[in-house]
Amino acid sequence: MAKEETGKRSREDVSTEGSWATTSGRAREAAPTAEVAETEHGRTTIAAGVVQKIAAIATREVSGVAALGGGAARAFGAIRERIPGSSASQTSGVAVEVGGKQAAIDLDITVEYGSALVDLARAVRRNIITAVERMTGLQVVEVNIAVTDIRLPGEEKAPAPTRVE
Repeated sequence: MAKEETGKRSREDVSTEGSWATTSGRAREAAPTAEVAETEHGRTTIAAGVVQKIAAIATREVSGVAALGGGAARAFGAIRERIPGSSASQTSGVAVEVGGKQAAIDLDITVEYGSALVDLARAVRRNIITAVERMTGLQVVEVNIAVTDIRLPGEEKAPAPTRVE
C-alpha cells in the first residue's frame, strides 16, 4: 500500500507500479522514457538518458564537486578517453529511475578537499531538483548522493598525453 509522507508518494510505492525505467540496470520493466504531457496535438516523452545528462550537468555546476563516479568509473573513463573515436561518458556516476511523472537520481561524486560535505550535498541536491523539474516537468522524489572520494590539493587531474606532438 502507498505510504503518505507529507503528501508525496515514496519512491518504493511508485516503483512497485511497474512503470519504472532506469539507466542503472536495476529495473527494466518499461521503456526508458517518461510521458510528461499529452495534449490533443501530441504526446511528449523524455528518455531516462536525458534526465541522466541533466543531473550530471547540474552536479558539475556546483562548486566543490571534483568529479562524478567512483574510482573504478573514473579509471574506465580515463581509458575510454584514450581510445580513438570514443569519448568519456558524461554521465558516469549518475543512475536515474524514471516513472510516468517522477524521477529518482543516485549520484557518486568526488569532492574537493575542504568542502563542507553536508552543504555541498544540499547544494547539489537543490541544483539537480531545480534543473530536472524545470526542464522536464518530472517531479524529483529523491536524490541520493554518495561521496566516494576526496580530491586533495596536488591531486589535480593531469592532462591526458596526446598521441601526436
